[in-house]
Amino acid sequence: MKNNKKFIIVLLIVAPIAYWFITQNNSSTLKEKETGFAVVDTSIVTKIFIADKKTNSVTLTRTPDGWILNENYNTNNKVVGALLGTMHRLKIKSPVSIASRDNIIKRLASIGIKVEVYQEAHRINLFDKYKFFPYEKLDKVYYVGDVTPDNLGTYMLMEDAKHPYIVHIPGFRGFLTPRYSPMPDDWKSHSVFNHSLNDIASVAVEFSDKPAESFKVDIEQSTGNYTLTDISNSSEVVNYDTLRLLNFLTSFNDLRYETRLNNLLSPIKVDSIIQTPALFEITLVDDNADTTYVKAFKKRALPEEIRQEAYYKLIPDDKDRFYALINEGEDFVLLQYYVFDKVVYPLSYYTE
Repeated sequence: MKNNKKFIIVLLIVAPIAYWFITQNNSSTLKEKETGFAVVDTSIVTKIFIADKKTNSVTLTRTPDGWILNENYNTNNKVVGALLGTMHRLKIKSPVSIASRDNIIKRLASIGIKVEVYQEAHRINLFDKYKFFPYEKLDKVYYVGDVTPDNLGTYMLMEDAKHPYIVHIPGFRGFLTPRYSPMPDDWKSHSVFNHSLNDIASVAVEFSDKPAESFKVDIEQSTGNYTLTDISNSSEVVNYDTLRLLNFLTSFNDLRYETRLNNLLSPIKVDSIIQTPALFEITLVDDNADTTYVKAFKKRALPEEIRQEAYYKLIPDDKDRFYALINEGEDFVLLQYYVFDKVVYPLSYYTE
């Protein structure tokens, strides 16, 4: 009986090791190191690091609440999803020819984008069925270059590999480099507010040109009661339209900006705009005491370059779009009145 127990224990230890050696093949392992760009299972990817040869880099990290950028910002789910789909569908189109290999390697060394893919792994993994002691491991590192002359492939090189390859997605006409952007702006979520009614503790809307129309709403979550305050004199407003106020509070569930202007307008232009009086300011505090603050500014209907012209003052402001500072003032963005009008009604709208 004791001998049987010992045999079973030894078998349990030796079998996984023997299985690993049997299933491994030196030539296939070497090939994987050269051509293993694709991610077989994107669901276990935990982190992606992308960097260029300058100072630009992004780190995308999977969390229970979704992907975040540089441990601080929400990401655009569609863009991250496109990257994961790209990584999964990568196929080798052909190896780079011997004649052009050295030039392509030099090119990748100068302009290549470095990609690191991390995955969840387990220190004990028996036949992919019994997994214990999870940890994060660096699964693959490769460099993404520019497009091939026919615009149908992308040069890529695995780290420490000797041969670069032309990689593509079957059925897709184009190159893949833009999907590996090292610029943080390309990954940030366009969401400004994304709060349900149950998430909100208070909301304040202030108008610099009409301070008497500024107001604040406090929500007592335990009872669901609202307190409407006139900010200009700090007095509570007793008579108000409950339905209109409820529509206001439920309108913060998905408000997005149109375009980020950080790299599209010069710092001088941005500074000149934010020095003007604010169009309005919104301060939302959620039930975790986190604050989302938006400061909006008017946008002229004509380009800023003709600001000094006499007739400039006769041209009305843009009725479709306006500017705003978001993300604690880090991002200067363009928004649409069509999207935000429902949360910038004045106090009199609720008291009439």
